[in-house]
Amino acid sequence: MATSVRLRRAGLAAAALASVFLLAACAPPTRAAENFPGEPVSEHGEEGGEAGGDVTGEPQAAWVGQGGQLAVTIWGSSTCPAVGESIRVIEPAGEGNRVAIDLVERPADEMCTADLVPHTTVFWTPMNVTTTEELVVEVQDTEVAVPVK
Repeated sequence: MATSVRLRRAGLAAAALASVFLLAACAPPTRAAENFPGEPVSEHGEEGGEAGGDVTGEPQAAWVGQGGQLAVTIWGSSTCPAVGESIRVIEPAGEGNRVAIDLVERPADEMCTADLVPHTTVFWTPMNVTTTEELVVEVQDTEVAVPVK
């Protein structure tokens, strides 16, 4: 009788573990989908679309396509660009719709040019975020508001 209880518990544990893996496979990755120097190209073909075009030096963000991705443009050194590493949901849709972008850490002693150029990182839109509410993106101690798509 004890063997059947152990087998049942092992079966339930295996089923629970499998469901965790299946659910995790459905969630978009939190790592950057792509990154590149410059600004994103708008849907109309010109550079500096929704996310850019204004050389303020402040981070900028915009939905890509139908909102399945989010482009974050950060201005900085061309030889040591600020590159997004991951995206975290801080407040889900309905409770603030807020994400934070974590940047790749650069060595403190790295030699960088003192120019100001854009670098864009694209992330998959997290599951708990919506394009039907304004999205607040926290990056480099700055908040960027992304309008409703």
